[in-house]
Amino acid sequence: MRRYGKHADEDDVRVRPNRKGNRPRTNIRPKHEDAAEGMVLTVDRGRLTCLVEDRAVVAMKARELGRKAAVVGDRVAIVGDLSGAKDTLARIVRIEERFSVLRRTADDDDPYERVVVANADQLAIVTALADPEPRPRLIDRCLVAAYDGGLEPLLVLTKSDLAPPDELLALYGALGVPHVVTTREEFVDGVAADRVHEHLRGRTTAFVGHSGVGKTTLVNALVPKERRRTTGVVNAVTGRGRHTTTSALALPLADPAGGWVIDTPGVRSFGLNHVDPSRVIHAFPDLEPGTEDCPRACSHDEPDCALDRWVADGHADPARLHSLRRLLATRERREGD
Repeated sequence: MRRYGKHADEDDVRVRPNRKGNRPRTNIRPKHEDAAEGMVLTVDRGRLTCLVEDRAVVAMKARELGRKAAVVGDRVAIVGDLSGAKDTLARIVRIEERFSVLRRTADDDDPYERVVVANADQLAIVTALADPEPRPRLIDRCLVAAYDGGLEPLLVLTKSDLAPPDELLALYGALGVPHVVTTREEFVDGVAADRVHEHLRGRTTAFVGHSGVGKTTLVNALVPKERRRTTGVVNAVTGRGRHTTTSALALPLADPAGGWVIDTPGVRSFGLNHVDPSRVIHAFPDLEPGTEDCPRACSHDEPDCALDRWVADGHADPARLHSLRRLLATRERREGD
């Protein structure tokens, strides 16, 4: 049976209405050319606090960004209510290109990488010389992550009144990593913060370290207006502290030259499954030219590696090659090994 007559036209055709009442989907997305620029300060359960001009604006990620997540330090484009008033919510519509990324995996077998901080210039690795004992393998892993992500490392050694720093500093001397050594008394009277402050001016610095080393205490001294809860207890059996910082937070440094301090949660492991070992060599400009004659996919720790000849010919210090190979080997070892 024919539904329409022999000479039916468009007026005779009945169109089923759109029950949802919405417009058809399209692949054309708005460009949001009028979006404001902002910086992500912290992330809490899908809500991102961003700095827009001089205001803290709470925003959520736009659906068109898909699974791409914004992290602390990201420069973003924001639309919507930018007043920063209570109970208002803006929308992040674009995440700008990052110039550095600090990433980690839960362990070396985990394929899922987690971006901890974006757009930081420097990574301050805070380690106690005693109570809890220093963990050189964890320091090595943080150094690899810094070199891989485009951050310059800074070593901050605390509690030097309990143990001397000489052995640990000798271990990293060939890397030329700048360092600051402090005592517990200097933490109290503010001298430690002043020393570290000298390395932070005009830069964005992410602080990492396992619990109990004084990381958050140091951050509180550097940015006293924004105090975070600290840990004062180190487990007598494990030698580790309890995590009190549960989310990363960017805080402005009180300095005419500017700068930001990013406090991150305490870590007990720092997986490097995401790191391509071939990128670590970029942090060794004195060794990198020697890799031109290396075999394809050279691990730089095998009999045919050209770096041995490069060092033997006097182009670089043997201690530098030893440090490179030690860092590359951390990807194959656990922190506690």
